[in-house]
Amino acid sequence: VGGFAWENCGDGKDPVVLQNLSVAPDPITIPGSLRISAAVSSSRAVSSPLKAVLLVEKALGDLWIQLPCIDQLGSCTYNDVCTILDNLIPPGTTCPEPLHTYGIPCHCPFKAGSYRLPASDFPLPDVELPSWMTNGNYRVQATVSSGEEELACIKLAFSLQSQ
Repeated sequence: VGGFAWENCGDGKDPVVLQNLSVAPDPITIPGSLRISAAVSSSRAVSSPLKAVLLVEKALGDLWIQLPCIDQLGSCTYNDVCTILDNLIPPGTTCPEPLHTYGIPCHCPFKAGSYRLPASDFPLPDVELPSWMTNGNYRVQATVSSGEEELACIKLAFSLQSQ
């Protein structure tokens, strides 16, 4: 992989586009702190049901191996992202920082517009990751859709290092 990288992978017609993304440190260290800055634009409102499909691959030598979906980690399909968000952050509660400060919504529907997150630190807890998800180089493709329409497609490449 050779460092953090990202790209939009849609056909150029997706209404939601990642304009900028930076992540530090590189490699990402678990546990630790992750500094993220991002900018996203959406040409239209996005509402439920939102489906997200993740394809997660890990490098083994020169080969890329697709990781299975185990306990909602890995190459998983999430059929209703809005409900997942509601379960994580109950509706009616304030969005967690720093989202709240920068006016970034954490519930569906998401209004059309531009969202910008200046460099912000997020703690990465010492989670018990399965051994196959620790140190190494990864590629992730995330595709978000509503009905038959693709809304966004993003590819990420990064390295993980666990203490």
